[in-house]
Amino acid sequence: MPAFDDDLQAKPLAKPTHEIGQNLDALSAHELKERIAAMQEEIARLERAIGARQATQAAAAAFFKS
Repeated sequence: MPAFDDDLQAKPLAKPTHEIGQNLDALSAHELKERIAAMQEEIARLERAIGARQATQAAAAAFFKS
């Protein structure tokens, strides 16, 4: 077997720190703030991904326009 077969096996996903719609009653203010911070980081990551895709799309459009 090739050495890279291990890379093809599914790796367990990390448990999300927050699930949309989750009951918040048992969480402290500190825990809620931590979740807000984590979600803000995720939003920033998503916005960077959107920017990268838009840049790629603009570059392709410029290339094919020439």
